[in-house]
Amino acid sequence: MALDRRFERDYAGLAEELAAWIAGYVRGAGFARVVLGVSGGVDSAVSSALAAGSLGPDKVHALLLPHAESDPDAEKDGRLVCEKLGLEAERIDITPLCAPLLDNIPPDARIRRGNVKARVRMVVLFDRSSALPALVLGTGNKTEALLGYTTLHGDDACGLNPLAELYKTEVWELARTLGLPERVIAKAPSADLWPEQTDEGELGMRYLEADRVLYDLAELGMDRDSLIAAGHEAAVVDHLLEIVERNAFKCRGPAVPPDFRQVGR
Repeated sequence: MALDRRFERDYAGLAEELAAWIAGYVRGAGFARVVLGVSGGVDSAVSSALAAGSLGPDKVHALLLPHAESDPDAEKDGRLVCEKLGLEAERIDITPLCAPLLDNIPPDARIRRGNVKARVRMVVLFDRSSALPALVLGTGNKTEALLGYTTLHGDDACGLNPLAELYKTEVWELARTLGLPERVIAKAPSADLWPEQTDEGELGMRYLEADRVLYDLAELGMDRDSLIAAGHEAAVVDHLLEIVERNAFKCRGPAVPPDFRQVGR
């Protein structure tokens, strides 16, 4: 399938720019290393590759953080990425860490249980960050951010995130440019928070379709009528706008009141 014109760019040049940015930020913050969770998905694979190319493989601490309910192939793919990039992987089974919390959550409360796993992984990452020391490297993309498809204080927590301005479509193209394993690029995206979960299954459409609408919304500032006039299906537009509006609070950070010290002065 031909790449949509919205996402045509010099991906080799982009990789170089992001690698330089990582090196500058990490060293400017007084660190020499980064730590990240390698899930076996394309996002963490691209973040890992950029960091390895920027700082050197020995300065990238990769954590494999499986749970008993995780897809076994996810860990295999994570190891495949680490081997490809020359990263030493540390495995920490989060099952016993999650158990006291999950014991109090019904089995059918999948989102609640998934959020616990994401936040426990965050705790492990930041503990390793303190011990090494190293900055936590993020793996979230712009598509996920716009849709609020993230766990607050979980997979969104990091010290720097090189993928933050890249749509999922662009992450895939960057992965191909970086020569990452096709198995990882081609697999169905999944947060692996419960068995057989997929991102696109929850979203109700392909990322490639969602990205076209989200790009026109966020980059071109189109409203609903303009999006439909541009050729996007009304049902798709309405579905995505509802998700964006419902989860907008995740993008804004904690709400802060006005400075009431100025009242009455």
